[in-house]
Amino acid sequence: MVRGRITRLVVSDVRFPTSRGRHGSDAMHPDPDYSAAYVVIETDACDGIKGYGLTFTLGKGTEVVVCAVNALSIHVVNKDLEEIVGDFRGFYRQLTSDGQLRWPLWKLLVDMDPHQLLSCIDFRYITDALTEKEAYEILQNGLRGKKEREEHMLKHGYPAYTTSCAWLGYPDQQLKQLCMEALKDGWTRFKVKVGADLQDDIRRCRLIREMIGPDNALMLDANQRWEVKEAIEWVTKLAEFKPLWIEEPTSPDDILGHAAISKALAPLGIGVATGEQCHNRVIFKQLLQAKALSYLQIDSCRLGSVNENLSVLLMAKKFQIPVCPHAGGVGLCELVQHLIIFDYIAVSGSLENRMCEYVDHLHEHFKYPVIIKKASYVPPQDVGYSTEMKEDSVRKYQFPQGEIWQKLLSNP
Repeated sequence: MVRGRITRLVVSDVRFPTSRGRHGSDAMHPDPDYSAAYVVIETDACDGIKGYGLTFTLGKGTEVVVCAVNALSIHVVNKDLEEIVGDFRGFYRQLTSDGQLRWPLWKLLVDMDPHQLLSCIDFRYITDALTEKEAYEILQNGLRGKKEREEHMLKHGYPAYTTSCAWLGYPDQQLKQLCMEALKDGWTRFKVKVGADLQDDIRRCRLIREMIGPDNALMLDANQRWEVKEAIEWVTKLAEFKPLWIEEPTSPDDILGHAAISKALAPLGIGVATGEQCHNRVIFKQLLQAKALSYLQIDSCRLGSVNENLSVLLMAKKFQIPVCPHAGGVGLCELVQHLIIFDYIAVSGSLENRMCEYVDHLHEHFKYPVIIKKASYVPPQDVGYSTEMKEDSVRKYQFPQGEIWQKLLSNP
């Protein structure tokens, strides 16, 4: 047990000018600057241990998150580490229920016994979908074969798919070149951004399908662009390209809309995937209850900590819906690999219809960057949540005073 006290919390607004290369562009976000509210927690422990965390944003939103972190820091600074570990659920509730206003992590979770793990989860508002007793039974059943699944992960890694080839703002030649390189590197699962122009989507999907062949997986992502009827009509016209799913076809808050789209597209063999914008476990609960999705996409930074993601993984297991996490952005691949590896080893016990998103940029700014081999995530072996950034990167990309931004802002 680590002993000590949290003495200081520092939050930085770190932004990478990805909009200059149209990286990350899609039908709703034409010019994102991938960014992070980056938090460092310092302690007085004898080995000087620090904690690192981040929340991914698209630029200006970082300012709001930084303010929120500073406002909540009162619940963290001066906290005794034993006090937090002894009551994770209480600490979580304190952070998320302010009256006026997170070993490698995967290994820590995998090695927890069911009772320890459940002590991290707040079951309020989801007991009509998953009770604590049902969650305990899921975790207890997950103990069978857990050692073998952990060995499988360490040997083979977790299967991934790539979104790096087909950002909406990429010209055809760049798209073709990236696809060729990905195929050469062993990628068999590809996602394409759609939603801005139907005829252009048809042309781009045809181009991608011809390049990757009939047997590789193709997924579509509309980033919440359409109305419900529009989504059904649009995706029906893209059905000839045999997409596995349509991701975020409409508003992330529209549970019944997603259910209608899911029902309409099922006869075409096209599933609905969503979750990266779901802001709490209750929305996930309702999506599952309404049979509104075929693939559930947790996001390591959208929900309120690791704890809440655990509840969603358990609900997905009960409803037999595969989890295929959203990643990319700043640090999302680094973070979510821990959650999905834990899910396979201790919860779902299956890789059927499961894969985790991967985007190939900005990993060079992390001290322990994600490792991909043979189109699979290699389980991280370094301590923590893989969130620690390189100090030089934080300094150069801090907004607006960092060296990179000073140059860019003086030469717009």
